[in-house]
Amino acid sequence: MGNSRPDGIRNVWRIAGVASLATMVLAASLFVGIRLGSHEKAPPAALPPSPSTVGAPPSTVPGPGTIAPPPAALAADFAQLETKLHAVAGIAISAVGTAQAPITLGDWQSGPAWSTIKVPLIIAALREENPPVVTGAMNSAITESDNAAAELIWAGLGDPVIAAHTVEAVLRQTGDPTTVQSQKVRPEFTAFGQTDWSLTNQVRFTSAAVCDSANEAIFALMGRIESGQSWGIGTIPGTRFKGGWGPSPTGSYLVRQMGVLAAPNGFVAVALAAQPASGKFEDGTADLTEMATWLTAHLGALPAAQCAP
Repeated sequence: MGNSRPDGIRNVWRIAGVASLATMVLAASLFVGIRLGSHEKAPPAALPPSPSTVGAPPSTVPGPGTIAPPPAALAADFAQLETKLHAVAGIAISAVGTAQAPITLGDWQSGPAWSTIKVPLIIAALREENPPVVTGAMNSAITESDNAAAELIWAGLGDPVIAAHTVEAVLRQTGDPTTVQSQKVRPEFTAFGQTDWSLTNQVRFTSAAVCDSANEAIFALMGRIESGQSWGIGTIPGTRFKGGWGPSPTGSYLVRQMGVLAAPNGFVAVALAAQPASGKFEDGTADLTEMATWLTAHLGALPAAQCAP
C-alpha cells in the first residue's frame, strides 16, 4: 500500500478486469527479451533493453553461503552514505544470472520479508494456473501490494504448510534456501510476510528469477507498481521492483525493496533495507530513496550482466 500503515493489514481487494489482463499481456511481451522498463507512465519506446529471459543451468548456482567481497572503493563510499542515513541499512547486489555471487554493503542483513515475499508467492501461483494466466488478484498483490489478494492466493495453494513448501520450491530453483513461514507468528499479519529473508538470499533469488522465462509476466507487473509506492529504487527509471514494510513488535518500521536495475553494461539485481532510528515509515522510505540515489551514481561500478542466451 502507499501509506505508512503496515502492508500486512490491508483489507481492500481490488480485482482487475479483462482490460487489466490485456495490459498484463502487453507489458509481459515488452519485457520478454526486448525491453526492461519503468512504470506504465513511460512510453514503450523509452524503455531500455531487457535481459534475456532464458535462465542458466542449475549447476551454475553458487552455494547458499557464497558472497563476494565488495570492491574497497564501493564499500568506502557506502560507509560514507551510512553516516547520513540515521538508520541501520544494508544492500545486497548481484549481476543478473544464476552464476553470480552477491556482494553486500552495510550492517542490516536479515529480517521479515513483509510484502517482498509476494514476488515468489505470485510466481508460485502463476505456475499453478493451467494455462499460466495473470489473474486480477496477482495484479493487485504485486502492483498495489494488496494483502487480501495475496491471502486469497496463498489459500489457493493449499493448507499453510503446503503453500509454504510451494513457495519454497520457487526459491529453491534459484538457489535460495530460505524457509517460508507457514504459521501466523503475529496474528495481525500474514504468515508468509513474516518469513525471515536475508538480503543475500533475496538478491540471489531476484538475479536468477529474472532470467527465467516462466517469470516474465510477474516481472512485468513489477514495472507497474502504483505511484504511492515508487520510493527507493522505484525512483530509478527502468526498474522492476517490489517493496515491503511493517513494524517490529515495538512499533519501529522496517522498509525494504528488491528489484532489477538497468546499468550501462547489463542488468543488476539489488535488495536493500533500512530500519530508521526514528522508527518512522516515512524516514525508512526516505532512506531507501537516498540509497537509490547512491546506486544510480555508482551504476557503472556495480556488477552487471545479461542473462545467459
